Amino acid sequence: MTSASAHPATARPFENIAGPWAASVAEGKLGRRSCCAGPASPHTPCKRRIRECAQVSDEVFPVPEAWAKSARMDAAGYDAAVARVEADPDGYWREVGERLDWIQPFTEVKDVSFDAKDFRVRWFADGVLNVSVNCIDRHLPARADEVAIIWESDDGSISDEVTYAQLHSEVCRMANVLKAKGVKKGDRVTIYLPMIPQAAYAMLACARIGAIHSVIFGGFSPDSIAGRIQDCDSRIVVTADEGLRGGKPVPLKKNVDEALKSCPGVTDVIMVRRTRADVPMTEGRDVFYSDIKASVSDQCDPEPMNAEDPLFILYTSGSTGKPKGVLHTTGGYLTWASHTHELVFDYRPGEVFWCTADVGWVTGHSYVVYGPLANAATTVMFEGVPNYPTSSRFWEVCDKHRVEVFYTAPTAIRALMREGDAPVTRTSRQSLRLLGTVGEPINPEAWLWYHRVVGEGRCPIVDTWWQTETGATLMSPLPGATALKPGSCAKPLPGVKPQLVDADGKVLEGAINGNLCLTDSWPGQMRTVYGDHDRFITTYFTTYPGKYFTGDGARRDADGYYWITGRVDDVINVSGHRLGTAEIESALVGNPAVAEAAVVGYPHELKGQGIYCFVTLKADITASGGLESELRNWVRREIGPFASPDVIQFAPGLPKTRSGKIMRRILRKVAEGDIANLGDTTTLADPAVVDDLVRNRAEDGAPDILTLSTGRIGADEIERVMLGHDGIVAAAVVGAPDGLHAFVVVAPDTRATDVLEADLKGLVRREIGPAAAPQSVRFLSALPSSKSGAIARRILRKVAAGDLTNLGDPGQLADPGVLDELLKTPTSA
Repeated sequence: MTSASAHPATARPFENIAGPWAASVAEGKLGRRSCCAGPASPHTPCKRRIRECAQVSDEVFPVPEAWAKSARMDAAGYDAAVARVEADPDGYWREVGERLDWIQPFTEVKDVSFDAKDFRVRWFADGVLNVSVNCIDRHLPARADEVAIIWESDDGSISDEVTYAQLHSEVCRMANVLKAKGVKKGDRVTIYLPMIPQAAYAMLACARIGAIHSVIFGGFSPDSIAGRIQDCDSRIVVTADEGLRGGKPVPLKKNVDEALKSCPGVTDVIMVRRTRADVPMTEGRDVFYSDIKASVSDQCDPEPMNAEDPLFILYTSGSTGKPKGVLHTTGGYLTWASHTHELVFDYRPGEVFWCTADVGWVTGHSYVVYGPLANAATTVMFEGVPNYPTSSRFWEVCDKHRVEVFYTAPTAIRALMREGDAPVTRTSRQSLRLLGTVGEPINPEAWLWYHRVVGEGRCPIVDTWWQTETGATLMSPLPGATALKPGSCAKPLPGVKPQLVDADGKVLEGAINGNLCLTDSWPGQMRTVYGDHDRFITTYFTTYPGKYFTGDGARRDADGYYWITGRVDDVINVSGHRLGTAEIESALVGNPAVAEAAVVGYPHELKGQGIYCFVTLKADITASGGLESELRNWVRREIGPFASPDVIQFAPGLPKTRSGKIMRRILRKVAEGDIANLGDTTTLADPAVVDDLVRNRAEDGAPDILTLSTGRIGADEIERVMLGHDGIVAAAVVGAPDGLHAFVVVAPDTRATDVLEADLKGLVRREIGPAAAPQSVRFLSALPSSKSGAIARRILRKVAAGDLTNLGDPGQLADPGVLDELLKTPTSA
């Protein structure tokens, strides 16, 4: 293990700290804890993370006195709430439920059984309410002219403020448009919009009339859109001409048109104009929202809804390939989203709250729209990305709109941390009082940077753990009650009952690693998988009978703090997006060259987890760098850009048991480079397969992460742009001291010319920016690749840097002749 002195963040983690913790640091009052107690878990998906915790995260940040005095809940209040829910659960939950306005107040609080043979989850079941009334109407008497939504455009050139009175009018108009199209209570409405106010209007409009919305993230491919529309049997889609993200258009309407070729049940498409791009409109099906909006009233009576009526369906990746339609209900979900938003973020009405998530994910549902608006918040909707137009973008928006609570993903924090402190410190951020993280575990180094640089040592960090299935936060520090440990999601909220078990279901006590389950329900729990209740029971309640299995591994330390160690099922978390490995595998084997594929996650310095694919080709297909590029783009088209593989290793065979089961444990070890701990391989049908995997591990097959003058970017992003040119079949981009260099393979009917080179450079400049344009382009007949088919990027880096020594044994390449060609090919400039 590396010593602490080798880690600057560990050796002097509190250097230059200011704010409420500064005095405690100076006086040496911060406690120290060991966070890696207990034996190994049967599932330990991320041992590297455990090592990081031991090295970095043993500092404890006590609750500042000012926070303990002013927060909604202090330590004594937390203990009292936990005791209350144990002694009088119905009384406690009744008070939580009464935070909403009910058309007919509930008398039944909770009716729950996790027994698979007698399963039920019902909260406030005889109550009647309307979600949009709770998010809008009830605030109008006192807050009609206060700002409900601040919208910030992609490049910051446009900002808009929507008051609660305006929100009411817009939601009613959208609701009346849907009603004019025949939408009624219980109908499913698909929403495929960018991060613009109309996305919130559409969600709330559905809630107002009792329709069930299914929001799809704008990064999904046409096939993924079609699958979701078909699964929920939606007949109406609300979309836009285009979205904007990082200065680039996203062809939303084009994607919808392609998806609807396989969705004959869709009768209506309502299109919002965002960029005013010229897009095809299908007569009799497609209408411009602005045209039909003008003809309807801005008043719409809300539909009374039973607490257990469905509110929305949101699709999340599953381990079996087909995404799951997570169904949340009206009363329990809104109660939990509202309650946790107030409690975890110590929220006060009127404060500016910014969750950076897209509404296409559950975080956007709960903490951009429903939770904040139910609490009379001013919520920020952000169309852009963290590093566009500059890497100061997040912090500039915080200053511009006086954001008080800021909530984002560790992936964004890690990416911005690598840009250095300057993009942060050139802004003020004095309005910030609380920071939060969501989507994946945050590594302690990133936590400390977030706290020290972004929050200047004065803002507590709430590291929240929850899932699409849980509706909202289940475990988190509370800023006035909980001492902070970097990288830990601390303790469960009152009423949440986590439990660690081993692989056999034995309950584990004390400081230990295990599989994270929940032994009782909470109001925001999902009720079913839409249209497939058996899958719901099988996925969550049969692995450990009588318990909800989260699919996550966790460690509990001696103080009762929880540390999420990663997924223990076949789901990987890439930049906060959950992806089922089976879904990616299915896409890969859909390519005519692929016979079999297995996908696992591996530690990635920017994304948290990367996508590592083991691919077995059909007998008549030869592995090559060009095929690797083709498969990356194939997955990108089938699922979406965020699912593009980071590493592809071509393998003659996969490790399987004698019964034919793929041993993913071994694949994870190979992907992580943990070759010394492969475990027993003698039970495999062919143990020699493992030797081949280890020998041909794609060590240098992963695209580089490149540092540009404008920020950091994956080389694969530039490669994808170049592969968008009709004449290019393979591309690899590497960095060198003098800039970026591209190595390109052209199609047989394409000539490698100066004009083509200029076209490629210009394409990259237009699509990404001038800083990403390569300094040189080399045209080759093939990219150098190992015998496993991985692009030999190590060799390309050396050639690009002019270092022609120690290129390695050409015999290790699939085609040694490529190296001769590479060394003879002049560099274009």
